[in-house]
This record gives sequence, structure tokens and C-alpha cells, in this order.
Amino acid sequence: MTGRHARRSRVPFVVVVAVLLVALVGAAIGASLARDPEPAAASAGAASAPTPSARPEAAGEPGPGGASGVGAVPSPTATPSPQVPKRTIVIHGTGDVSLDPSYIPALRANGYGWAWSGLEGLFREDDLTVINHECPTTDIVAPIPKTFSFRCDPAALDEAREAGVEVASLANNHGFDHGPEGLLDSIRNLERAGIVPLGAGASAQEADAPRYVEVKGWRIGLIGVGEVIDPDHQVADGDEPGTAVGHDFPRALRAIREAEANADLVIVVIHWGVELDTQPRAYQVAEAHRMVAAGADVIFGHHSHRLQPMEVIDGKPVFYGLGNFVWPSFSVAGSTTAVARVTVRPNGSIRGRLLPAYIVSDGHPVLR
Repeated sequence: MTGRHARRSRVPFVVVVAVLLVALVGAAIGASLARDPEPAAASAGAASAPTPSARPEAAGEPGPGGASGVGAVPSPTATPSPQVPKRTIVIHGTGDVSLDPSYIPALRANGYGWAWSGLEGLFREDDLTVINHECPTTDIVAPIPKTFSFRCDPAALDEAREAGVEVASLANNHGFDHGPEGLLDSIRNLERAGIVPLGAGASAQEADAPRYVEVKGWRIGLIGVGEVIDPDHQVADGDEPGTAVGHDFPRALRAIREAEANADLVIVVIHWGVELDTQPRAYQVAEAHRMVAAGADVIFGHHSHRLQPMEVIDGKPVFYGLGNFVWPSFSVAGSTTAVARVTVRPNGSIRGRLLPAYIVSDGHPVLR
């Protein structure tokens, strides 16, 4: 027969079965992929500590060597990952922290958690905490002859990290109290505890170099500056280890400009001024303006052992003196302190304020 009454050709049964099998296998593969997304996506919403990253180097050049162990940033891949959108971040800064049980026997009696137990978890709840670490944390005993020579216990660092401390500056007049080997050992011990050491290194280049952390879409550059020195030879010079900058202020400005070129936000941690001053000296105000002009977004200052005011320069908070923090309670003036709190919005606006605190007993600051 022909036309619409013609007999239709039949598809062989084997072909039908083969087509069905292919369809079933494809459906199974699709379901498996849907149930197994990339591991990064599964943890994208989980809170995490700031991620430290190495100092960026020019293409083809190795990173600085030395005791800190900071290496070069890996070369970018051909298909970089998408940029993480910036979110609001909260940063805290403190004044002088001593974890020397010989200077503060209460730490030995009560445990090192005593130093942080009056803060109601403040540093664990923020995004970044920066302290002035006013002593080398080392088991090396090689004290420099001076009136006060401090040595902190490396065992105290785990408690500090657990309390939420992420960055510790050694750029002060006690970081070198046990000589170059004690300083380099302190850098190693901080890194072992997961705390970023700042303002010291195996050479001038390493001591001055910005350190970087990444948190909530922000790349933050940090610079340690130690203008108060004792002894004079504690400042890193050439390939000699030591603390950052010293009295060569242009070194600080160069480091700030480098950080500004490689980060979204720049924090300067500076040891400066005169002991017992309750107001900054004119030279400090002038230097603060120069640092902000060079690219500093936040300045945490200390050394005077007294709480000093905060000033805003071109929208950037400058904390001239954050006083004592984990320190003996010698007097009302010396025990009156604060935590610097900085809030940075995704649009780049920065707000700073002081959270009042008081050292109610030796080594035990409490929020007021």
C-alpha cells in the first residue's frame, strides 16, 4: 500500500533499549554533580580568621629571606578566582602588652588567660586585633644591659591567639631586650602560634616590610614603626636583624607607600612619643599628617604609658597613645586605658572610637 495507509517501519528493539540506558546514565551523573558542589562553596559562609599573605615581590624576584619565614606570593594563574566582595569589618588595637611572668607574677599564678578574661570575648568577635607586644617572647636568655629588660613566655602566645589576637608589633624599645637572637626567636614563636609578627626582621628590608592579611574581601597592609629605641643598635640596618625604622622616618613613609600600593587598607602601628605624656607632641601630630598623606588609613600609637586622645585626619582615625593594656596596675593614670575600635564599611568609610577599659589588677584589663 502507498500513501497514508502505508505500513510504518519499526525501530529495532535493541536501539530503543540502548537509548534508554544512555538517558539513565546521563541523569545519574547530573544528580551526582548536583549533590557534590565544590568544597569552597560549602564553607563560604563559615567564619574564619584573617588569612596572612606574604609580601608581594616584583615578577621574577624572590621574597626576602630571614627568620620570619615569609615567602613570595604565588604567581597568578591564567584564570584568577572571582574577587570576594568587601564587607564591613571591625578592627581593634591595644597599647602595651607584657606577657612576662617575672614582671607580672599574677600571670604565673592565674594563668595566661587572665590577661584576656576581662574583655568579654571582644577580640574573638572582631575581624582583626593588633597589639603592641612589649617584649621578646623567647626562651633565649641574653639580656641587654638596661634598666628594664623583659622576656615573655612563649607558652603565653597560644592563650593570646585563642583570645583573638592576630597581629603583634615588636617595633618598640623592648622587642630587642634579649638581643638579635631573642628577637628572631620571638618572630618564630609568634608565627608558630598563628600570630603575625610586625616591625622586626632579619634585615632592614624584612623589618620595614609591610605584612598583609585578608579578611572579608579586604586586603590589609600593616606596618610596624619603632621610633623609641633602647639600645641604639636595635634598629635593623642592612642585613643586620632588628626592629623597624628607628629615627629614619622616611623609612616609615616608604613602607606605607608600598602597603598603599598593594592593599585596600593600611594600618600603621607606631611606638613613639614621651613617657607619661597625656597629649601628643607637635612632632607626632606632624608625622601623623605625613603618614596619612602617604596612605595610612589607621594609626595605632603607644609608648607614653598614658591614654591619649584620638584625632581624625582627612577621615582617618589616629590613636596617638593607647596607654598600658596587659600591664601592672601602678597608678590610676597608668591603669586608665582603652581599646581602639575601628569600623570600616564596604564603601571605604572609616570610623574610630575608644572603648574605655581599666587595669583592675596586675595584668588584668577590664572593659568599662
